[in-house]
Amino acid sequence: MENVLYSDKLIEISERTILIRKYFYPFGPKRVNLTDIETITVYKPSLASGKFRYWGTGNFRTWYPPDNRAKRDKIFVMKLKKKWWRIGFTVEDSEKVLNILNSNCPLIDKSGT
Repeated sequence: MENVLYSDKLIEISERTILIRKYFYPFGPKRVNLTDIETITVYKPSLASGKFRYWGTGNFRTWYPPDNRAKRDKIFVMKLKKKWWRIGFTVEDSEKVLNILNSNCPLIDKSGT
């Protein structure tokens, strides 16, 4: 069993994976291996970054699970290796997740903040 580094009602981060809860309809999870991630970009919530989008996509490239983004202080967008689409997500404790991702997944891009 993997060591869980962070868990809330939206995501779970372990030593090797990120689990996004309620990603697929009807609310199934998606697990992504950290080795499959090209970059994770961190954005301030805004209209352009999907702050008011409830679920789905606005540009057919980034897919968001239902996570009440309007109440979050950061939006994370994960670009996967050899994929044209991205995964957007938020967390309940963004500073803790940033520290974990910086330590375990050194592909964090904070240019959007």
